[in-house]
Amino acid sequence: METRPPLPPFDEPGAVHKVRLAEDAWNSRDPARVVQVYTEDTVWRNRAEFPRGRGRVREFLERKWARELDYRLIKELWAFGGPRIAVRFAYEWHDDSGQWYRSHGNENWEFNAQGLMQRRHASINDQPIRAEDRLFHWPLGRRPDDHAGLSQLGL
Repeated sequence: METRPPLPPFDEPGAVHKVRLAEDAWNSRDPARVVQVYTEDTVWRNRAEFPRGRGRVREFLERKWARELDYRLIKELWAFGGPRIAVRFAYEWHDDSGQWYRSHGNENWEFNAQGLMQRRHASINDQPIRAEDRLFHWPLGRRPDDHAGLSQLGL
């Protein structure tokens, strides 16, 4: 059976590392890569969508990144305990008309013993922003280690 360390129960360094791994994967904007960290029967809540299983999650992510262009994400650990991690996040993106947004949210994650996410519950709000008000400035892909996180940016 595949495993995705760090494994639960999480300590703080393990939880922080798990959050950064998730951020890095999502910043790849590669649905095939991202879904590999979820169980085959994963259960999600994302806004008004409730995908179940890797296949449906992959379809969801394909639609998401076709709509949310130049996507850049920062995640931050909020809390952890046992097999669960809570994160807060923000990401910036624009639509096909050029309107920029900063989307803010919280996620609750639950992992199986192999470190695969079996549940993900996300609450997200979109805030229209001007292009000059963007805070996430790095080339598409992984956020550089020296780029400020959410707390440092006042988010």
